[in-house]
Amino acid sequence: MRNFDAIVVGAGVIGSSVAYHLARLGCTKVLVLDRTQIGAGTTSQSSGILRTHYSVIENVRLAQSSWRIFNDFANYLGDEEASAGLVKSGYLIAAPDGTKLEPLRAALEAQRAQGIELNYLDAKQATTLLPIARFDDAALIGFEPEAGFADAYLVATSFARSARRLGVKIMENVEVHSLIREDGKVTGVETSEGRFHAPVVVSAQNIWATDIERWTGIATPVKAERHAVLALEGPEAYTFKMPVYKDLGSPGMLYCRSYGGNQMLVSEGIVGETLSLPDNEQGDISMDYMVEVGAQAADRFPSFETAGVASSWTGVYDVTPDWNPVLGRLPDVPGLVVGYGFSGHGFKLSPAVGLLLAQSALCLPTEVDIAPYALERFRTGSLLTGKYGLGAVS
Repeated sequence: MRNFDAIVVGAGVIGSSVAYHLARLGCTKVLVLDRTQIGAGTTSQSSGILRTHYSVIENVRLAQSSWRIFNDFANYLGDEEASAGLVKSGYLIAAPDGTKLEPLRAALEAQRAQGIELNYLDAKQATTLLPIARFDDAALIGFEPEAGFADAYLVATSFARSARRLGVKIMENVEVHSLIREDGKVTGVETSEGRFHAPVVVSAQNIWATDIERWTGIATPVKAERHAVLALEGPEAYTFKMPVYKDLGSPGMLYCRSYGGNQMLVSEGIVGETLSLPDNEQGDISMDYMVEVGAQAADRFPSFETAGVASSWTGVYDVTPDWNPVLGRLPDVPGLVVGYGFSGHGFKLSPAVGLLLAQSALCLPTEVDIAPYALERFRTGSLLTGKYGLGAVS
């Protein structure tokens, strides 16, 4: 069992989705290799927010395609026990007067043009949905009712289980050392468990995508960037019925959601700490940082001025220069398909990206055009740069 029709490197939410979709498309002799366990890398650190709101229209299309799958997850997988842990709380995004206002207006209109349900709210309507927050400074508020949050680990393991049911082989705790190539074409991989052969390899390695440059010599513009997440325990409940909130008016462009009971998950949507090497181990979160983010949260959620930190953790993004992924085949390495640089968007886009990379690997037309995500854009300058600034909602 050393010969396969396709090999997927990485069993996070992207790699598991790719494997499932390869099998769904009829390519069942697939091998998935992961350096640790299914979903145990950066997938397990995701905040799990689901939305179609982006200021880059290409991302809106990917998110819209993904939402259709999330919204019917068990049926889509043909597994009544599969769950995404989906909570349809809705997604509120607001901006005050200033530099974020017109970009938000344009992004909301672009969503509507794509047929996405999107409502404009006034401060009173927003308060009805999220009564623990204040909206007195909001010049524009958008509400996406078909949005919310889910569980990235559940999604990854559900994709993996369904892939296995269709014949995919998944090997954990296997390190991929290099690509095997003959006459320039990919023919397999060299691993800690020996050689495995296939005419196509899909790299879904997240922050470890830097391996691609080491294996091929092709510049791979991705870096690991650590971000901190806090769970604040306040005096008022942030219930599961209350929407996710994106605050474009706060210094850190905070995103917030219910974390159960009186707890609020909160993090900044700006540039984080760049790491010199890929590393998804937990990093330190200073007390000063907790105080700073807590103060921003309290400014929007007044009762949380007395909140305490119930828990905290760090997550690591695989970040490209324009904060958007590289997807598809690398023309200079026939047989290699890549998906990296999701910059915090990977979970939201994982169902669609898994399908598109599987289609690309099988030389099929892709359901959504991925040409704008080609590596070549960093050479030509055709970047997919978001309108709110780096680190925000691209």
